[in-house]
Parts: sequence; C-alpha cells; structure tokens
Amino acid sequence: MIEINNLFKKYKNLIAIDDISIEIHDNEIFGLLGPNGAGKTTLIHILATLIKPTSGTAFVNGYDVLNDSSKVRSSIGIVFQAPSSDDILTGYENLKIHSLLYNVPSPIRKKRIEDVLELVGLTNRKDDQVKKYSGGMRRRLEIARGLLHKPKVIFLDEPTLGLDPSSREVMWEYIKRLVNEEKITIILTTHYMEEADILCNRIGFIDKGKIIALNSPLKLKEGLGGEIIHVQLDGNGIIGMEKIVSSVKEFDFVHQVDRSTKTGEVIIYVDNANRNLPVILKYLNEGINTSVLSVNFKRPTLNDVFLKFTGRHIADQQNKEGPEGGFMERYAQYGKK
Repeated sequence: MIEINNLFKKYKNLIAIDDISIEIHDNEIFGLLGPNGAGKTTLIHILATLIKPTSGTAFVNGYDVLNDSSKVRSSIGIVFQAPSSDDILTGYENLKIHSLLYNVPSPIRKKRIEDVLELVGLTNRKDDQVKKYSGGMRRRLEIARGLLHKPKVIFLDEPTLGLDPSSREVMWEYIKRLVNEEKITIILTTHYMEEADILCNRIGFIDKGKIIALNSPLKLKEGLGGEIIHVQLDGNGIIGMEKIVSSVKEFDFVHQVDRSTKTGEVIIYVDNANRNLPVILKYLNEGINTSVLSVNFKRPTLNDVFLKFTGRHIADQQNKEGPEGGFMERYAQYGKK
C-alpha cells in the first residue's frame, strides 16, 4: 500500500529524513514510533503530499506523491491529534459538511454517513451537538470523518491522547474494527508503548531520520533476548563496574549487559530470570564482593527496544523535549504555503 525508496529530506544543514526505504502492507496497522524531532512528522508530511522530499520516491496506493498528489490525497484519510470538528454542529452535520468537501456522491452520501456512524458507535448521538460529546466520542467522530470517502490509508496521530484508560481500551477496539471491516491500512503514531504493542502488526522505530528497527512487536522484544534484570550497585560496585560487566557477560544464559555509571545500575538481559537471578546475585556478592542495593526483573517492553537501539528511553525524550504537536497540527499552514 505504501512504498518508500531511498527517501531523503534536508533543511539547509539538517537531515530530517535519512535514506529511508520501507514497505507498508495492505490491511496493516503500522506503528511509526520515535522521540520528538526524530523525523516522524516530516515522513508523514511527505506521504500526505504536504512537503516534497529532497530525493527518493514514495508511493501511496500506487500513486507517486510528487506526480500524482491529488490521487494520493483522495486515497488517504487523516485524523488530527487536536479535535477539529465544529462544536456547535451536530455529529451528523459535521460529517455531512466533510462529505461535501470530499465530493462524496449525493446518492450514497446519507448511507455512507450512517455507515461510519454505526461503525464508531455514534448512531444514537448523531443529532447531539459535538460540544456535548465526551473526549472518546469526539475521537470516534474524527475517525468517522476520516472514513467518509473510503480512503485506502488512514493516518492516526496519537488517537487516544488525553483519554482515560477505559476510553482508551474502547478506542483500541474501534481501531481494530476499522482494519477488519473497512479493509484499510493504518499508520499510527503514539507515545504509548502499550498501545503500539496491542494494535500494531509491525512497528518502525525512527530516530535521527533513520529507521533503526522494524518488525512485529513480538519479534522486536524477542530480539532483546529473554528477560531484563536491573541491579543497583553500591559505591564500590560503581567504581568496579567495568569488571562487573565483563564478568557477568561470561555466563552462557546472559545475552547482553548494559551499564550506567551515573545511576550505578547494571542492566542484564538473560534467559529465565527466575532461575538465573540467584546465580548472578551470588556471584556479585561472593565472587567479586560487590554489594547490591536493589534488584528487579521484568519482561522486555517496546521502550526497552528503543533503549537498546538509542541508549535512551522514548518517554524520557518526550518529557525532555516537550510536546511537538501532532503530525497534522501544521496541516493548514502547509496548505497555505
């Protein structure tokens, strides 16, 4: 459904997209994850024909984003991160206006509006003003609007941002239904790793303009090897951390060892942590006389995957850099340009 070949985008001395080549399949939920400033926004803007690449090619639904931009736009739907429906109008009126803008033929317009309202569970509230909708209902209305013209691809930007946990789970079910019933491809951006894990068939981690990892959530986590043990060392342990890391790596059940001299923590990727954790602790305490202040272990998460490839947590980057806004926040600005 989407084919990207050797795509570059450069702004003066900044390379925003650095030689990306990926394929996104038909009827797939594809997660595009990365910290703010990683290149997600630029890549989506290129696919939505809002900006032009410096070099390389990209095709959406078989159409070249440079030479067939109008056909690309007719093939995509966009669900903004920030609500963009008119609060004063009813849900039905919002959808009717959108159907007129997209030239949905009048003979099927009413039926199409009714179909998408049913799909997102808003039929009983279609005649209520949008200002009376809950946050979750507004998100569902935005999705319904993006579906009206039967796009082949939908871009969902942070679809559950600001929703409570219960509403978030409901939204996940609606997104799954979209793929199954509408037979569409979804490009999803989110900072919720659990959301990406549950929804996405495949995930592409992007950082500094490059795709640094690409696979299913399960394969990405399996690639870390087993489970993760976090060991907090005392002051003497921190001083001798290099020796500790090299020694622990010698165990045949250990896949990888990372360290942080700043926090005094050693991160060990192992098989069967329940069985092998006591072995490691005994070695640290008795073998090399190192005191352990605390220890815990867990199964790998997608955030751990990002940490492995970049050396930092994706959530830390989000908090440090602040919200950059969704990839369609500047849609109108690009349109004016």
